[in-house]
Formats: sequence, structure tokens, C-alpha cells
Amino acid sequence: MIQGLDPIIHAPKRLAAMAVLANATTASFRFLKDFLEISDSDLSKHMSALEAAGYVSSTKDGRGRGATTTYKMTRAGQTAYNAHRDALRALLDGPL
Repeated sequence: MIQGLDPIIHAPKRLAAMAVLANATTASFRFLKDFLEISDSDLSKHMSALEAAGYVSSTKDGRGRGATTTYKMTRAGQTAYNAHRDALRALLDGPL
């Protein structure tokens, strides 16, 4: 019944970040942090996991305190996110 759920994406904060990125071209670290209402370190940990899986890419603009990190969903991330959404729908809409 839980076939198709992606354990990388399934964590609530990662799923929320992927949902944001699925509906935006890019999102800044600050935007995601504020939108998800989590700490810098928590967001960094989750985005690193998504990046390690190849689901998001990041770019850094500037150096030091004024640097900005921006995230973008990759094609692999879009494919994995869509498959995860489909698996969630099947689980939620399936027979009881």
C-alpha cells in the first residue's frame, strides 16, 4: 500500500519545500525558512538531503553574511515529486 512513497521526500519539511519548488522557478533559503517556519540549521539539513538525492540544485550569490542561496527543483526532483504525489493520492483514495 505504501509502494511509491519516496522516503527522501516524505519527511514533512522536505515535502513542503518540494511543494514550494514545484510551483516556483526558484526559492531563496530565506523564503523557504520563513515559509516553513523552521531554523536555518533545520532547513539546511533538509535541503542538503534533497540536494544529495539530486532532487534540488542550489546556487550561491555573494560571500559571507550577505550571500544568498537559491534552490531550484531538478528534472529528477520533479519526476520524484510527481511520483510521490501520485503514491500519496493512491494511498489516500484507495480502498479501506
